[in-house]
Amino acid sequence: MRPTVAILGAGAMGEILAVGLVRAGWSLDEIVMVARRPERAKEAERMTEIRTILDPVAAVNGQDVVIVAVKPKDVPDLLDQVGEVITTDHLVISLAAGVPLSVFEQALPGVAVIRSMPNTPAAVAEGMSAYCGGTAVDEDAFARADAILSAVGETIRLSEDLLDAVTAISGSGPAYVFLLAESLTEAAIREGLPHHAAEKLVDQMIRGAGILLQGSEKSAFRLRGEVTSPGGTTAAAVHVLEDGGFRALMEDAVRSAADRSQTLGEQAAADVAARHPVPTEPGE
Repeated sequence: MRPTVAILGAGAMGEILAVGLVRAGWSLDEIVMVARRPERAKEAERMTEIRTILDPVAAVNGQDVVIVAVKPKDVPDLLDQVGEVITTDHLVISLAAGVPLSVFEQALPGVAVIRSMPNTPAAVAEGMSAYCGGTAVDEDAFARADAILSAVGETIRLSEDLLDAVTAISGSGPAYVFLLAESLTEAAIREGLPHHAAEKLVDQMIRGAGILLQGSEKSAFRLRGEVTSPGGTTAAAVHVLEDGGFRALMEDAVRSAADRSQTLGEQAAADVAARHPVPTEPGE
C-alpha cells in the first residue's frame, strides 16, 4: 500500500517529486502540496493537477509521509508551524540542502526523519537521491523513503557525514553539466556552426556520453583514454583543459558547494536550537 504524502513546498523540487510520484502510480488524491503564496498554489495545481493549499498544518493531517521541500533558511519556521501536528506515526523526509537530522530531531522528538539530497533530473525520472536516517528510523521507514525517492530515479543510502559532499556532487552537479553545455554550445557557434546544430550536437553528445559512462564497466579514466588518441584532436583539447587547471577548478567548485551546504545546516541548527533549547538538569 502506497503511503499518502504531504509535500511542504511547491518550488521546483517539490513539484518535480509530486509529478514523479503520480508518474510512478500514486493517485492525485494521495498527494497534497503546500505553497506559500496563493498565486503559486494556483500555478502548481494547474501544472500538476495535484491539490495545492496554503496551510501546512491542514496538509500534514491525515498524511503518512511529510516531505520538507522548502529552502534551508525556511525550515525552522516551517517546523514551528507543523511541530504540534507531526506525530511519531509520521515519516518526515527532508529535501532541504545542508540541514542536518539533528535540526528535525530537536524540533520533532521521537519522529522518524530521513535527510535526502535529490537532484533536478528527477523531472525525467533520472534523478539521483542519497539519503540517511535519524535515530527513530527503522527498516520499514527506510523502505518507505526509498519507495518515494526511487519514484524519480536512483537512490543510495549513505551516512549523514557524506551528505554535504553528495549535495556538492549530485545535488549541484546538473548545474555544472549545464554550464559545460552552455560553454560548448557557445564555442561551437564561434567555430561557425548554426545555433540549432550546435545545440543538437552538444546535447546529444552529453546524453550519449552519460549513457555510455553509466552502462560501461570501464571507468571514466579508461573511456576518456579511448577517445584521446596521442597527437590527435582530443588530446590537443584535453591538454588545454589540463593546462588551464580544469581539475583544480572542479575540486574548488565542489569544495565551495560542500562548505556552503555545511554553513546552511549550521545556520538552521542555530535557529532551531534557539527556539527549542535542550532542558537542563537542576543545578547545571
